[in-house]
Amino acid sequence: MSPLEACASLLGLLAVWLTVRQNPWCWPVGLVMVVLYAWVFFEARLYSNVLLQFVYAALQLYGWWHWTRGDRPDERLHVSRLNLRQTTTGLALGLLGSIMLGVLMTTYTDANAPWQDATLCAFSLVAQVWMAKKRLQCWALWIVLDLLFVALFIDQALYSTAALYGLFTLLACHGWLTWRRELAVRAP
Repeated sequence: MSPLEACASLLGLLAVWLTVRQNPWCWPVGLVMVVLYAWVFFEARLYSNVLLQFVYAALQLYGWWHWTRGDRPDERLHVSRLNLRQTTTGLALGLLGSIMLGVLMTTYTDANAPWQDATLCAFSLVAQVWMAKKRLQCWALWIVLDLLFVALFIDQALYSTAALYGLFTLLACHGWLTWRRELAVRAP
């Protein structure tokens, strides 16, 4: 484990913990984390994850804006649910992105685990967009993805990052329960 990976891991824990608490500081902390992880994943030849970190950087800025300003600055963004069509569309886009990125990574790079990396990358983007919109289902998707990331990072000998994603899984479970309670309180 490099000092860079350790620092990124600690920032990642802090960012997810702040997200569960719906603290908008989760976004700038997350921004620093993804910049550090871009380098970690580049060194590990997980190129889909490198690309993911750059997209995450943009999504961190978007999420920060959306949580603090949003479409209606006079109103705080609240947790909500996706309907079936929104869920299906998001998952279909994740599948399409997985296929496209997987083909690119296997054809044009020397990437390690190109299909697994591409699939996790594409679906992570779906989860991140859902999170920026405070959609409850983001946590269920994160739980599945985090468990799969643990397997990938163990396989790539990124043990600190695998441990981080194990903790992310627990935080995602906590996030699911916390946001679900808030949604229940606000329900008519």
